[in-house]
Amino acid sequence: MKKFLFTIGIVLGVFLASAQVPEKMSYQAVIRNNSGQLVPNQSIAVKVSILQGSPAGAAVYSERLTGNTNANGLVSLEIGSGTVLTGTFNTIDWTTGSYYLKTETDPAGGTNYIIAGTSQLLSVPYAMYAKSAGGGGGGFTLPYTNSLNNPATLFSLTNNGDGTSLEGTNATTTSNIAAIRGIVSSATPGGFSSGVRGINNGTGGLGVGVYGSQAGSGWGVYGVTPDGLGVYGNASANGYGVYANSNTGTGLNATSNNGIPANFSIYNNANNNNVIVANSVGNGTVVNVTTTGNGAGVRSSTAAGFGLHGITSALTSAGVVGDNNGGGEAVVGRTTSDIAGSVVGRNDGGGYGVRGFVATSAAGTGIGVLGQIGLNNSTGRAGRFENLNTTNLKNALEVETNGNGNIPDNTQGNAASFLVNNTNSVAAAVRAEVKTIFGNFGAAAIFGTSSGTGGFAGLFHASNVSGNGPALVAITDGNGNAITANASKDGNGVEANIDGAGNALYAWVPTFATGRAGRFNIFNESNTSDVITVTTVGNGIAGNFKVDKVTGTKAAVRGEVNSQFANFGTAGIYGISSGTGGYAGLFHASNPAGNGPALIAIADGNGNGITANASNTGDGIETTADGTGNAIYAWVPNFGNGRAARFANFNTTNTNPPLTVETHSNGSIAVFKSGNPGTVNVARINSAGRGFFNDGTQNSGADVAEVFDVEGNISEYETGDILVISTDSDRTVEKSSEPYSTLVAGVYATKPGVLLTEEHIDADISDKVPMGVIGVIPTKVCLEGGSIKRGDMLVTSSKPGVAMKADLKKVKVGQVIGKALQDYNQNETGKIKVLVNIK
Repeated sequence: MKKFLFTIGIVLGVFLASAQVPEKMSYQAVIRNNSGQLVPNQSIAVKVSILQGSPAGAAVYSERLTGNTNANGLVSLEIGSGTVLTGTFNTIDWTTGSYYLKTETDPAGGTNYIIAGTSQLLSVPYAMYAKSAGGGGGGFTLPYTNSLNNPATLFSLTNNGDGTSLEGTNATTTSNIAAIRGIVSSATPGGFSSGVRGINNGTGGLGVGVYGSQAGSGWGVYGVTPDGLGVYGNASANGYGVYANSNTGTGLNATSNNGIPANFSIYNNANNNNVIVANSVGNGTVVNVTTTGNGAGVRSSTAAGFGLHGITSALTSAGVVGDNNGGGEAVVGRTTSDIAGSVVGRNDGGGYGVRGFVATSAAGTGIGVLGQIGLNNSTGRAGRFENLNTTNLKNALEVETNGNGNIPDNTQGNAASFLVNNTNSVAAAVRAEVKTIFGNFGAAAIFGTSSGTGGFAGLFHASNVSGNGPALVAITDGNGNAITANASKDGNGVEANIDGAGNALYAWVPTFATGRAGRFNIFNESNTSDVITVTTVGNGIAGNFKVDKVTGTKAAVRGEVNSQFANFGTAGIYGISSGTGGYAGLFHASNPAGNGPALIAIADGNGNGITANASNTGDGIETTADGTGNAIYAWVPNFGNGRAARFANFNTTNTNPPLTVETHSNGSIAVFKSGNPGTVNVARINSAGRGFFNDGTQNSGADVAEVFDVEGNISEYETGDILVISTDSDRTVEKSSEPYSTLVAGVYATKPGVLLTEEHIDADISDKVPMGVIGVIPTKVCLEGGSIKRGDMLVTSSKPGVAMKADLKKVKVGQVIGKALQDYNQNETGKIKVLVNIK
């Protein structure tokens, strides 16, 4: 049977007559076949079921409907008018929950339902409940009274327009009337129950929950209660519980005949907000308190806080001002406590805790702050300044003046002046003490700063010309320095000068002490300055050091450098000659009877005893002998294992020889001795360059070769190539190119032990080949003559520069290169060692 598809469009209308049944619902469906084509003008049957609660719920009603599709495949039916299968349509209680419509269709008009669908019934069918809702379709009778026990809202009006959703009007003149009244009838209602509650869900800040207005002099909102709250306002977030506003009058007025007009309290111990906040953006007084009685204008008491706390944010105003227009004190603080102050100035910002200043007096007798002791035989301090915060880096006391000052006069313009006016006193005019374990910059008993372009950070002047006391005495009883001087820029740490004949700097150690007269250190690894610089523009010695003791064993000057690097200038003693003459170092053993050397250089490590370098055209070391000694005498003692001399050139681009020996006489250039004590000549090179060796020579190479020119470019030749005599050029060779060649001459040698040449020793032979003529030479071979065994004779092959095994029946004189010293049986060309001996 064909399968059909259908499109359902349900038109659910309610046909109601005042007390007539049955009610009906319109149902329409468009029928299509499985190809999506309409099924027009055909009789069909539909089974309809009303399901309660869910698409799979129980059927409360079902019936069978029949009808015909029109030319567009649309069928229109009325649910409630078909053949009832189960249930009663007009007894369905539409108020008990949601309902679903299930349809099953037989396109052939029978009961073979093959198409099924379920959809939820929405609002239209529930209009059938209107006849049981109490209205009966009639009018709303007043007065209307009803009582229900229902948690839902009983009466709700929604207005999406600009009008009022609910309005009550009362035009009578009787007292205590209400246009709209809300009553909570219970004597013990729940918390925050309300007779009338206004809710505004607006978040823009312009809405009002409850708005009361009054056109005359009455009350916009009036609340009354015997013991409770007449009006209660609460802010659950950042809003206002009660907001009072006035354009010209008083925003909030509280009065009382016998009680308290206003009471403001905070009962939450964790609430740190202000009890009352009063603000004004005008110039008037924020809080104005007046009294005509004997009571205090403002009386404040506190357990641990402030009785009165005045705050100002303007530089020209004050937190608390006390004015005295007579002869008394403007502000008086009194205390009987041993630990608390009578007047405390506190500053939580950047201003002053206490400020005393002279405002108008020009007589010079005014005092900003006066602290006194001695009154009534008191023995306290006239002033004390403390910093109790260990993290506070500010000064405990600052004294500043803008005057010009007068240094000799202690009363003229100094920022501070201290005087012990007693000639027999041993007290200090200023005694400063710092008690700390740190030696940081500024942690000082006295810290003087000169912040201008001149001036002294400290000046000590012994002004009496008859006095013998020093201007400054610095003593330390600990291990620290008596004086530490530091210049952080280009100045000197200490500058000392003299106007007389004394020493600018005189450092000495008394007879009972064991310290040094002077020590100079630099502890900054990145500081490349001299530890000490001594300069003279006279003709004297810049520095003169002498150990004036004939039995002394110490050096007059000892220089030491402790470094892992051997950079230029890293030296125990570094001498420079910056002129066109002079010596960077001069060591003179001046006693002609002395036997000590002028200079001894000893290296206990792996370094050189002496390293000499000439960066220009001079010699690294130049030595001369005016007597019969040696200009250079290098020797190794009998306990040493080193060399007496070594000459090396580590620059690959330097073509100069590491050692040049030169003679201008007919004597030998070099003589080599051996034996003990080394007086027997064993080798010699004469002035013509001929070498003489008592016991022969030994070379590392395994063959004897001679230098030959080649045909073509030298880059076309490789070691191991078989070379034959060229027939085109004299004293020239080329690669072999035919078997059993009688022109074979030798093999391109890999490492000749002896290289023969007719060229001068300084000639360039890089474009020539060393052709081995006798000895063991790696030689190119192939299997053209068969596998090669040790001892086989080799001849040239047809491959250029390659040898092969010789057929002894074909060999002629002059064709044999030599004999194989290794087996070879590989197909490709290779190399084996061959004892070359042309025959």
